[in-house]
Amino acid sequence: MTNKNNHITSVDQSDRKVPYNLRQSGDTPVQMLIWNKVRKSPFWHKSINHGAWRATVYNRVFHPFGYSKPEDGGPMVEYEALMNDVTLWNVAVERQIRVKGPDAEKFVDYVITRDATKISPMRARYVILCNQYGGVLNDPILLRISEDEFWFSLSDSDIGIYLQGINHDNKFDVEIKEIDVCPLQVQGPRSKNLMHDLVGSQIDVSNMPFYGLAKAKVAGRDCIISQTGFSGEEGYEIYLLNSTLYADEVWDEIVSKGKNHNLMVTAPSHCRRIQAGILSWGQDMDNEHNPFQCNLGYQVSLSGKGEWDKKGDYIGRKVLEEMKSDLKDGKKPFKLQLVGLEFSGKPVLDFATDFWPILNIESQEPVGFVTSPWYHPDKKTNIAMGYVPYEGDLSKNNFPIGKLGKKYLIELPEKYQSSSTTEEAIVVPIPFTKSKNPNTREVIDNIG
Repeated sequence: MTNKNNHITSVDQSDRKVPYNLRQSGDTPVQMLIWNKVRKSPFWHKSINHGAWRATVYNRVFHPFGYSKPEDGGPMVEYEALMNDVTLWNVAVERQIRVKGPDAEKFVDYVITRDATKISPMRARYVILCNQYGGVLNDPILLRISEDEFWFSLSDSDIGIYLQGINHDNKFDVEIKEIDVCPLQVQGPRSKNLMHDLVGSQIDVSNMPFYGLAKAKVAGRDCIISQTGFSGEEGYEIYLLNSTLYADEVWDEIVSKGKNHNLMVTAPSHCRRIQAGILSWGQDMDNEHNPFQCNLGYQVSLSGKGEWDKKGDYIGRKVLEEMKSDLKDGKKPFKLQLVGLEFSGKPVLDFATDFWPILNIESQEPVGFVTSPWYHPDKKTNIAMGYVPYEGDLSKNNFPIGKLGKKYLIELPEKYQSSSTTEEAIVVPIPFTKSKNPNTREVIDNIG
């Protein structure tokens, strides 16, 4: 939106107490049509052969999202495999957009909120891209392959077309295109041993830094290996080059070598990523949310931060700096903020089909909404991330942290209700369980 002086202002959520797509309609008992308008990845048939029984659409690609059926234990069986052994995930939906050319660093620095110049070749970083209003458009993993080549490993929004649109006038001397690279994730406490078996002496997996990259062959095919993942556990990603040609060979090699480590092919574990406070774009935030209100303020490069001053202009910087200044001055530049919640009721052991309303505990009026709920087996209670009214509660770095101990009511679907339609929820810190990989919040001094 713009003000009367035609200046860009921030995303305005003043009237937004629930998501636009909130519909308490329950489950959706329909068959999803598999046709050529939505892609099937090079690993799709392998997932089907391993028992994938349901899928969602992510980045306009069919995404296998369940292998263990409800009668066999459902997602929590897959969670146990992740926590105890090693799992293989088909995450080819993380489409790879390559930015390559003499101005690659300059272009990337302009579209992300952190300093691209501090990312060394063969390193990766978790980054965000914002629009001119400060809204989060995507939170990909950014891989720097060389001085003049970056890959955006996308979360669930089509940033490739957006990046091409930014450079429609060829202001930056770069080529922007999707490449034939598809990743697989190997996650769990035995992932390191499996990776040793897959790459041998090609790379020293034991001493590979988190967000480190290395070139290696798996099943004789060229790959980029990264120590990254969406699980909060130890893990790696295998980015297969020319994946449409060699997907079968690499998948079969991983499964074959994985037998010695009790490997299970599973969907990404949202139970574990919620514990670790790892956000899912489109669920925990979208372009209607700015970084400060969804625990991503540490990603924002601001003036007056020493090394940060060296970063040039980037999309959304003016608005984001105004937001941070308002926070420091005790103003409220947004209405809602993301917090952690614990609540009782029947265990939430599968994906929520709706956003659940959060109510004021006294008036019982809607004031926010739950984004990601699940049951925490160790805590023996349900946990969730959700948006509640921002009340000016800040950390020492002036980042919103949520008013710990504050109580609300969550309006639950019938299948999770005990004796009441609502359950009391209390605000608690995020993460609920510490991540074994630092892929949520980083120290600003080391953010490059």
